[in-house]
Amino acid sequence: MRILVTGAAGFIGSNFVRWLLSQDKLAEQITVLDSLTYAGNLANLEDVLESPVLRFVRGDIRDAETVEGIITDDRIDAIINFAAESHVDRSILDPLAFVRTNVEGTQVLLRAAQEKNVKRFLQVSTDEVYGSLGETGKFLETTPLDPSSAYSASKASADLLVLAAFKTHGYDVCVTRCTNNYGPFQFPEKFIPLFVTNALHDQALPMYGDGKNVRSWLHVDDHSRAIWAVLTNGKAGEVYNVGGTDADEKPNIEVAEQILSVLGKPKSLITFVEDRKGHDRRYAVDFTKINSELGWAPQVSFEDGLRETVNWYVENTEWWQSVKSGDYQRFYDTYYGKRLAAG
Repeated sequence: MRILVTGAAGFIGSNFVRWLLSQDKLAEQITVLDSLTYAGNLANLEDVLESPVLRFVRGDIRDAETVEGIITDDRIDAIINFAAESHVDRSILDPLAFVRTNVEGTQVLLRAAQEKNVKRFLQVSTDEVYGSLGETGKFLETTPLDPSSAYSASKASADLLVLAAFKTHGYDVCVTRCTNNYGPFQFPEKFIPLFVTNALHDQALPMYGDGKNVRSWLHVDDHSRAIWAVLTNGKAGEVYNVGGTDADEKPNIEVAEQILSVLGKPKSLITFVEDRKGHDRRYAVDFTKINSELGWAPQVSFEDGLRETVNWYVENTEWWQSVKSGDYQRFYDTYYGKRLAAG
């Protein structure tokens, strides 16, 4: 199979590419496309760029000419679309950027795939499109969409465009909706790497609200296995939820305390700050469908995965120190500066 992976220099995309290359001959050719904006870092793929089955192209999924050229030249059989603006906080500051990449970009990519007869299109989405849960229950694939931010609204829009291609044209598409991912190479504006790297420098850990917002955590390698299962065996036109077990569902304050415990740092580093606008209280998905139809289930426990992830950041300071500068630092100062000062 010849695969185009978009957003492949980002966190989940680069981990998927690395996972795919670690498997024996699953892909004949992997073309990776990334525009290398602030969260797209070619260093994420540095150890695999010389692979004979990998070809990197710098480009934007909104550029139809580039996308069509790749599909034609590399004879692409399937597209996995990871490319997205993905940080909720940034979507509050600049929602149009999320519309342009997540909605317009997905449609450009989808249209090119249809016109060039790519056999399957897999849209990688998020459980945030469902909105927020109460203290009990889980999202099903049939749960109505109820996004709370420009980020999740743009992802929901993209999902609907992809599913509409199946309903209108009978085009072979699938959508995956995952819970919160964690693991190596995650951009340090996200919760776990932000708290790990701040704690390593004895800096404040900015905890939104009361710290009791709950997330279901999914190791990025488990997510990679799920994506491959859906790509190769998922039913056309279907949505598949991908998430952790009940034991992987944690309040943010508990995750922060576990990070500090692994690092041997004091809980006093946790600093409560003004809550984020539209902050969803709880996410959790029912992954019965992907389990029963495709045999997928998460294999990495949160405790083991978090310990490994924290240690990865400890051992790879050069990577995240180079990332936590420039555009990222300006965003961090803009978004968290006043909250931390007020706290």
